[in-house]
Formats: sequence, C-alpha cells, structure tokens
Amino acid sequence: MNLPEPSTVRRVGIIGAGTIGASWAAYFLARGLEVDAWDPAPNAEEKLRTFVGGAWPVLEKLDCVVVGADPGRIRFHADPAAAVAGVGFVQESAPEKLELKRSLYAEVNAALPQNAILATSTSGLLMSEMQAGCSNAARFVVGHPFNPPHLIPLVEVLGGAETDPRAVDWAIGFYNAMGKKAIRLNREVSGHLVNRLQAALLRECADAVLTGLASVEDVDVAVKYGPGLRLGVMGPYEICHLAGGAGGYAHFLDHLGDALRDWMNDLEPLDLTPEVRDRLKALVDTAMGGRDLDSIANERDELLLATLTTLAQVRRKRGLN
Repeated sequence: MNLPEPSTVRRVGIIGAGTIGASWAAYFLARGLEVDAWDPAPNAEEKLRTFVGGAWPVLEKLDCVVVGADPGRIRFHADPAAAVAGVGFVQESAPEKLELKRSLYAEVNAALPQNAILATSTSGLLMSEMQAGCSNAARFVVGHPFNPPHLIPLVEVLGGAETDPRAVDWAIGFYNAMGKKAIRLNREVSGHLVNRLQAALLRECADAVLTGLASVEDVDVAVKYGPGLRLGVMGPYEICHLAGGAGGYAHFLDHLGDALRDWMNDLEPLDLTPEVRDRLKALVDTAMGGRDLDSIANERDELLLATLTTLAQVRRKRGLN
C-alpha cells in the first residue's frame, strides 16, 4: 500500500451531501481543498452550496479558513463514481442503511483511485459488513464525526476485518492534518465509542422523564449547567482523577466505588417500544414549545462558536492539546 502524505491531498470526494456531508464539504473547503460531490436528492447541489455559504463566516471566526481557500471550489457530479475519480480522499455520508452503503461501495469501488482512502461517517454500522466483497476493502475505514463536523473537532477512526492497519494510521494522520481531533478505536462495536457513551446518557434521560423523576426541561438544564460544562473541558477519567484529590483516581474509586456500583447496578434496560417512543415524543414536543429547528440550530452554533473560540485561546496560551 503506497499512500501519499496526508498533507498533500488537494481534492476530496463527498458521497452524500446531506446534513453531515455538506458540513464535511464546508470544512474541507475551508482547509483549502477542492470538493467533488454527489448526492441523489433533488436540488442537492444548490442546497450544498447554500450550506457552505452559511457555514463559511463561522469557519472564518474559528480561524479554520486557510489562505487561498475558496467556498466555490465544488464540482457536483451526476453519479458517485465520477465524484471519487481523481480525488485523494473520500468521505461517504450516505443514510444509515447497510444495504444502501454496500450498494454505493460496489458502485465507487472500481473508480476509487489507487492510493485513496474511503472513510464512512456511519454513526454505528460495522465496516466489516459494509466493505465485504469490495476489491479495495483494505482502504475502507470508519471516520465518524460528531455533528456538525465543520464545528466539532472529534473523529473516531477504525477499520474493518479487511482494512489494512496502515489505512487507519493514514486516516488519523489526514484528519489531524486537517485540524480535526482524531482518535483510534481498537475494535468494532455497534455505535462505536462516542455514540455508546451518548446512548448511556440518553437512556438515563429517558428514564428520568418517563418515571417522573424530572421534567424534560430540567433534564436539559441539568446536563447543560452541570456535567456538560465539565465534560467540555475535561474527559471523565480526568474529572474522576481530579476528584480523588492527592490520591487521584485510585482514591476516587476507593471513596466512591461502592456508591458507583450501586448506581450502576440500579440501571435497567429501557425498551423503546412504540408506546414508549410515543410518550417521549409527546413529552419532548411539549417541552420544545414550538421552537423551530433553525432557531435551535442557530443557538447551538452560536454557543459552540463562543465555546470553541474561548477554549482555543486558553489552550494556546497554556500550551494544551
């Protein structure tokens, strides 16, 4: 496998230009790359260009836009194979359906350039199942972002049964060269790492409102103004190590281990039956009070921008990663 230096990639293919794919496209364009895109939806090219135009000012405020970057460097193609021909990297963000992704891979497999890596944004599908039967499977990896990719730095990277380990190494190097924060997962599991962590929290949030422990509004407040603030600046093991004082994580476990065990053992599976889903939908709809999605998204992006800007300034000042 003769892969190029990640920093030498100049063109990327975007397969699927919906919410995630368009966000990836905006980010890659800001980093000075050219984008070749495909999406079968009506007016997909217009929607992609509109999204990029809206995201560009935010990317500029985050200092993500490099000198010479151009939001207009998009070539939109009529079929996915054309969108990957001649590129140095492919980010696939098609809908979360195994057979659809397998069909797409079969379609682009032959057109994938000899030294290009294909990464999927899948939220939880297994690469081993998606890559099966493809002659270029060794160069297929998972590159799962956290929404929205043009703002959130994290990317989870792992391979499947047929993935060459060098492809995973290369993808991590590429994402990091692009200014992302890539982590390596050592094995496949449904949902990867971050979505499983998130699922554990969402399970408890659902249980809280279904059992009447707290309202939807108070659950949101509890996370935003409590652990959410700490988790934005430190990881869970760092937080627990700090909580242990001079004894660190070992003292934390000795002091709170029994309580943690009891709390963990008290957690029960939550079956999202149609009836349970209907109850949750009704509770959340009432709590949202008719807020439109655009206003919620704008609030999210504004707060994320302020948070990311401040964290970047402090981390640069203190020499932190």
